[in-house]
Amino acid sequence: MSGRERELNHRVCQYSAVTAPELSSMPRMSLLHQLPNLLTLLRIGAVPVLILFLYEGRYGAALVVFVIAGITDGLDGWIAKRFDAVTRLGSILDPLADKMLIVSTYVMLTLAGDIPFWLLLLIGFRDLGIIGGVLVLQWVHGEVRMQPSPVSKLNTFLQILLVVLIMLEQVEWLVLAPLTDAVLWLVVATTLASAFHYVYFWVLRSSDAEA
Repeated sequence: MSGRERELNHRVCQYSAVTAPELSSMPRMSLLHQLPNLLTLLRIGAVPVLILFLYEGRYGAALVVFVIAGITDGLDGWIAKRFDAVTRLGSILDPLADKMLIVSTYVMLTLAGDIPFWLLLLIGFRDLGIIGGVLVLQWVHGEVRMQPSPVSKLNTFLQILLVVLIMLEQVEWLVLAPLTDAVLWLVVATTLASAFHYVYFWVLRSSDAEA
């Protein structure tokens, strides 16, 4: 065997020794990085099930689905950050899944008479206003990075809490009417506050920066 052949064989052996462990871990790492997206898709798939349960008046089953969906929301975010598995697809699907879950629940509870219609309108128009504002800013100024404000995060939490309280009352597991009423008005207040926050910080300040 010539010296050139021995050198080539030596390099092949080195390459195999280095890449073998990496190749063996690729399926596991690939699955781990896709797990947040799979959990998000599971949450999206739970939406029609939740709608069906609410349509049939099965509030207990609907509450279980809603809580499990909420757990997957927190779990996929933790996995994505803990294992550096944040993807562009996930950043799009995650808020979409959250909106689908919350909006669908509010629509069904409104149709059932559990939530006032005006509250659904308020929440819906705030969300449409935010989406429309982002689209306009992107058209005028190019790419715009939107981050949820603390007020908006509080509003989302209160919306979820209101749904849980209403479902608990419907199945008579826990009846806290004064607390439910208080949370409802807190949802109203934080919805308006978050709307004004987005208008000021993402529209007016962006316009001032370009001036």
